[in-house]
Amino acid sequence: MAILQVFVLFLTASMASAANFNIVNKCGYGVWPATLSGAGTITPAGGFYLASGASTSLSAPTGWSGRIWGRTDCSFDASGAGKCDTGDCGSLQCNPNAGGQPPVTLAEFTIGNMDFYDVSLVDGYNLPMGVNAVHGTGNCQYAGCTADLRTTCPTELVLKGQSGQTVACKSACMAFNTPEYCCTGAYGSPTTCKPTKYSQIFKTACPDAYSYAYDDESSTRTCTGSDYVVTFCP
Repeated sequence: MAILQVFVLFLTASMASAANFNIVNKCGYGVWPATLSGAGTITPAGGFYLASGASTSLSAPTGWSGRIWGRTDCSFDASGAGKCDTGDCGSLQCNPNAGGQPPVTLAEFTIGNMDFYDVSLVDGYNLPMGVNAVHGTGNCQYAGCTADLRTTCPTELVLKGQSGQTVACKSACMAFNTPEYCCTGAYGSPTTCKPTKYSQIFKTACPDAYSYAYDDESSTRTCTGSDYVVTFCP
């Protein structure tokens, strides 16, 4: 009986640690959300279309870690083949193990006894995005970037789409590929990799988002037993 009680308590705790994600599109245009799992499986996985004003739900077990992002200006045929101007992952459902092609705004999660989450601009920016924790306990702060960095992106970081319009803002690492901006080589530690003039532009506009690789202290959020609302164009 005692063993059964322990099992029930363990199962209940595990179920309580799972998370539901409400994905909401408040942009004035359609977005193609996508997911990539590092551990565990989110359901449904891959990618799909979300019309302006629409929402949908995903679920993840305890132990899941991964990314959620939005793709823009996509064109797919009936079989799901095609591409997107930003955040592309190879097909409508995303190719296996494919992440969003930078530059892309990312929501990152690790779901466990304590959840860790953030919104990251380390791989650049393609659209506003926010994460709100719901019904959790602990710090549970908002993470996100509500500013439209496409309108203030430095010229040298601008990515233009097929229409010739600015569709995303590159990270300095993507634009220049140097150790200083990519936090590699001699700059591959928190003590040597510091904010740059470009990451500071991102941080000033979006103080609740990661701006460079070691921006942990002001950007990582924690919460316990929460569900999450992930909003495009919050």
